[in-house]
Amino acid sequence: MSNYYAMILAGGGGTRLWPMSRKDMPKQLLPLIDDQTMFRISVERLAPLFPPEKVYIITGQRYVQAMQADVPEIPKENFIIEPSARDNAAATALGIATIHQRDPNATVVLLPADHYIAKQAAFRESLQAAYEIAQEDRIVTLGIAPTYPATGFGYIQQGALLKQFNGIKGYHALGFTEKPNVVTATAFLASGRYCWNSGMFIWKTSKALAEFERQQPRMYQLLRELMPKVDQPDYEATLERLWHRMPKISIDYAIMEGATQIAVVPVDIGWSDVGSWSSLFEVLELDQFGNCFRGKVENRVILDTHNTLVFGNRLIVTLGVEDMIVIDTEDALLICHKDRAQDVREVVKHLRATNQDSYL
Repeated sequence: MSNYYAMILAGGGGTRLWPMSRKDMPKQLLPLIDDQTMFRISVERLAPLFPPEKVYIITGQRYVQAMQADVPEIPKENFIIEPSARDNAAATALGIATIHQRDPNATVVLLPADHYIAKQAAFRESLQAAYEIAQEDRIVTLGIAPTYPATGFGYIQQGALLKQFNGIKGYHALGFTEKPNVVTATAFLASGRYCWNSGMFIWKTSKALAEFERQQPRMYQLLRELMPKVDQPDYEATLERLWHRMPKISIDYAIMEGATQIAVVPVDIGWSDVGSWSSLFEVLELDQFGNCFRGKVENRVILDTHNTLVFGNRLIVTLGVEDMIVIDTEDALLICHKDRAQDVREVVKHLRATNQDSYL
């Protein structure tokens, strides 16, 4: 698999993890699970399947320096910099075009920088199987068995068995549904024929470009103009000139919902998208009362407290609370019920609307 590359999308903001995740220090640069950043963990779990020279990072200019310091073994030319954020379809297209120009026979796995995967060996084995299926000009996605009717994830309908590799099965995918309502999600869960879309896609760069040409011709024309400039002196000027014309759209809406020749590989890899404070409960160690803690262990007094997350370095005292989230930073304190964790993004919207940018 000498032409297999990992491409990590690392430009997101993580607004549901405010007040720790900020515009200059998003969640992928935070040590949420242990003492390493989510970004560093995402790179390390790829080894030895992907050595550093086979790993590409797509991110914004404001994060490049911190990421290069965090993972210095990745070559600097493998950091692909977006001039500005234009959603992940544009970021994906930029990375695909760059890698294809350098290796027209490339196969790429697209990965988010901020997911948690407990079973790392099983994850790498799944990526090997997905590579084999992708050689048939298929778009392969890793599917997660749903555990509740989530409305924040996309769903993939699983069809007939396609093939298997080392015991890992790949199935025809009958289609994507992006973030259904709770009634539809409940029906999907009950059917047993749907997986969550993990956001991890494996495809040949030639197949990816063909899908952009078919479904996003405007974006494809920009890529065609940019690709000959990769690694040339006028690359940055050309990218700057073209970038603002890239449509702002997600990869799910831009490509996946209308894609052909899709396969899904259901996986059991201990996956969590760590998208909100409540989702940290899925991956952090809990005490006998269902509580989890991050920060300075000695700076907390926890009395009659249950099912609560406490994250901070100052002295934090909880007394008689349950199902709460307490996040303490130098300039902001968040206290909310676990059931409202998804609404933290509304706080960020309010701060932005009221021009309190110093807290963003």
